[in-house]
Amino acid sequence: QVQLVESGGGLVQAGGSLRLSCAASGRTFSSHAMAWFRQAPGKEREFVTAISRSGKSTVYDDSVKGRFTISRDNAYNTVYLQMNSLKPEDTAVYYCAARLTYGDYAPKTGFTSWGQGTQVTVSS
Repeated sequence: QVQLVESGGGLVQAGGSLRLSCAASGRTFSSHAMAWFRQAPGKEREFVTAISRSGKSTVYDDSVKGRFTISRDNAYNTVYLQMNSLKPEDTAVYYCAARLTYGDYAPKTGFTSWGQGTQVTVSS
């Protein structure tokens, strides 16, 4: 497993942008698909986006498509989430997750390593 630490959350006005980072420990980062999930108060955790081991494949939830971009830098063991045109409904704790994969694809489920989360609050 890898250890994950998120950063970059904060308070932003609607329409603004934030960039989240997730730093991973260990030498097997490039063998893991990575993802971002979020959990709003009183709601279940939900999938946001994922990226394959190489970064060539990505998948997004419809609610963020066109506004959020996931990327990764395997040289620095880091995955990013660029969030633009933020809406109040994007307010949540955002979690980074990792899943060991044996192919270069972006899954939506099966993630086994999780970070502690970072709060994103979007004011109207």
